[in-house]
Amino acid sequence: MLGFTPVNLSIFILAFSHKSTNSERPNSIQNNERLEYLGDAVLGTIVAEYLFKKYPDSDEGFLTKMRSKIVKRKSLNKIGDKMGLDMMLNEYNNTRLSRSMLGNALEALVGAIYLESGYHGTRRYIINQVLRKYVDVHELERIDDNYKSQLLEWCQKNGRTVSYKLLARYKFEKRDRFKVAVMVNGKRLATADDFNKKSAEQTASEKAMQALGILVEEEEED
Repeated sequence: MLGFTPVNLSIFILAFSHKSTNSERPNSIQNNERLEYLGDAVLGTIVAEYLFKKYPDSDEGFLTKMRSKIVKRKSLNKIGDKMGLDMMLNEYNNTRLSRSMLGNALEALVGAIYLESGYHGTRRYIINQVLRKYVDVHELERIDDNYKSQLLEWCQKNGRTVSYKLLARYKFEKRDRFKVAVMVNGKRLATADDFNKKSAEQTASEKAMQALGILVEEEEED
């Protein structure tokens, strides 16, 4: 998976240690959350630099959208699945795996590689072992994943109104989580939860478009 033998193996084991495995020690930080935090920042920077150089004539708006398509949670979950990170998570955890754990583990892995190899080594790994293997940037160029904007446009064309309602704000894994509903002509069509309100609205909009039959639901990967 790495292409090299790490010197500090413990941080790579930590990258695949979910906090639920250490639930019996609530004050323990021996899980991958801190590495995930670091990896998220490093990954975003590397992807931004990669796109900046790949598209020298593109404006800031295009680059921002492309970066978002690559580093959003659903994309990272899919990449983590293709990389086989579930096998590593199963090895070091005694909890039931969720799909979001794949993306979290990928970010934590990036954090571990950064501590081991520095920025240039991590950049080399991300470009060669992640982006070029598992991300089709040319396909991403054609994909419009702003479901909120698409739903609004469809409603305007078809004489319908669309609005969003915050149903709940609660704590999950010590973080704020938002549950929102999308309303079309005052009728609730879909709901979604996320740690970010805008992301929850995007997911709810995607589900609403599927319910309206204007978006074919992606086949869920095992």
